[in-house]
Amino acid sequence: MLNRSRRPPILFLDFDGTISERDAIDVLLEAFADPRWLDIEADWQAGRIGSRECLREQMALVSATREDIDALLDSIKVDRGFGELLDTCAHYRIPVHIVSDGFDYCIRRLLSRAGPSVVRHHVEICASQLKFAGERLHVEFPFFPGPCSHGCATCKPEVMRSFNRTGARAIFVGDGLSDRYAAAAADLVFAKGKLARYCLEKDLPYVLYEDLGRVAVYLESLLSSETFDIDATAQALEA
Repeated sequence: MLNRSRRPPILFLDFDGTISERDAIDVLLEAFADPRWLDIEADWQAGRIGSRECLREQMALVSATREDIDALLDSIKVDRGFGELLDTCAHYRIPVHIVSDGFDYCIRRLLSRAGPSVVRHHVEICASQLKFAGERLHVEFPFFPGPCSHGCATCKPEVMRSFNRTGARAIFVGDGLSDRYAAAAADLVFAKGKLARYCLEKDLPYVLYEDLGRVAVYLESLLSSETFDIDATAQALEA
């Protein structure tokens, strides 16, 4: 436990809608995909297909050049509190990992333009892969190549386990339905949007947040305490 060993926890974050202010995949689909992508989205939200099948079928409906996509991505901003959160994690030596069903290409482009407070920090990125073939897109799912029981594009709980071989406490920050399995695998959850509603429905303890600056402030208050204990914090949220 952290209050015995002072071992830092590990922070895992969703990207689209959590770090980015808008969901990059939704933005791309709205701009460049055949409208049938909405039917596929409805199947995913209803639980009839997993996010891996959903993304593969949706991106097959997209027609856009790399230049088209870059221009659209450059209109999406990163949460203004992300740099502050990274600074807090660096101060307390907390590893930071992005775990996303979204695409590595989109994530790296947005982060590269997010300013020096973000660029100077090292963050592991575990996400689906996007490759270009003219105006058609090819997608791959390296995390994990084996079958995920939920059909996820990126198996977030498995990624969390793979980066946490020492049994450190896991903190997760997310906003959407694709984050629900990660939230269930975490010791402390920060949630907003659809993830917050899911946690409420399932009686899963969570801290409601509006932006990542609030998460940074909350973590700072916990980590600076001599009696900080993630387990006790989670139990208090359950009470």
